[in-house]
Amino acid sequence: MRNAVKLTTAVLAAGALTLGLTACGSDKDDASDTSGPLIVAASPVPHAEILTYVKDNLAKDAGLDLQVKEFTDYVLPNTATEDGSVGANYFQNQPYLDDFNKKNGTHIVPVVTVHLEPLGLYSNKIEKAGELKSGATVAVPNDTVNEARALKLLDANGIITLKDGAGNDATPKDIAKNPKNLEFKELEAAQTPRSLDDVDAAVINGNYAIESDLKPSEDALVLESADDNPYGNFLAVKEGNEDDPRVKKLAKLLTSAEVKKFIADKYAGSVIASF
Repeated sequence: MRNAVKLTTAVLAAGALTLGLTACGSDKDDASDTSGPLIVAASPVPHAEILTYVKDNLAKDAGLDLQVKEFTDYVLPNTATEDGSVGANYFQNQPYLDDFNKKNGTHIVPVVTVHLEPLGLYSNKIEKAGELKSGATVAVPNDTVNEARALKLLDANGIITLKDGAGNDATPKDIAKNPKNLEFKELEAAQTPRSLDDVDAAVINGNYAIESDLKPSEDALVLESADDNPYGNFLAVKEGNEDDPRVKKLAKLLTSAEVKKFIADKYAGSVIASF
């Protein structure tokens, strides 16, 4: 993105480690200074695109100095928010955040839910989910929440059956019935689109699908329903920063009529506004 700061995972990892070992630093001071710019960590698509729309079209009139940092993984945005090197993040859903806080001792909290990216099953080899052959290999995200979400998608579409009570930490071990004897290849979520030539099908998060030029509303063999979906993506901050006036301004802008129209026009059902 022209207006976003693009950072590689390797550089960010080193930066996050340095910040974690340092009692204070210029980035941390900037993030905690409510008179300065609000730096928001975001996945490139669609989160950074939505934030950049806000920055270019709405932020100035609202008196908000907004800066966007793109992250290509699901870990560093939270650690950067926790250590203060960014003031907020926008990339995740509630089940993922709950799991992350529990495992990492972080204190990230949601501010406002903005959109849903339906999870989908994709393939370069078949055109319908029913064409999956016995013994086919299906790639799924390997992080706790997204793997469970992927398995729930397959269960909801009759491809597998999960055990009763399988929750947000479900793994292939929680499959009760697997009539096609599918094999599951667990990959980092960002890698699932790249696996499509190597597997029979892959369950891909909406942001990574769009980033890989897939159109969920058209290309997915099966797609997550938006009805009563707990996986809406939200703006989040470190606990205690919810009343930061810059965060309040951004929350209002992200749930404005202008942003709803931008999401509808740009993503045509592949990303759905949640407000």
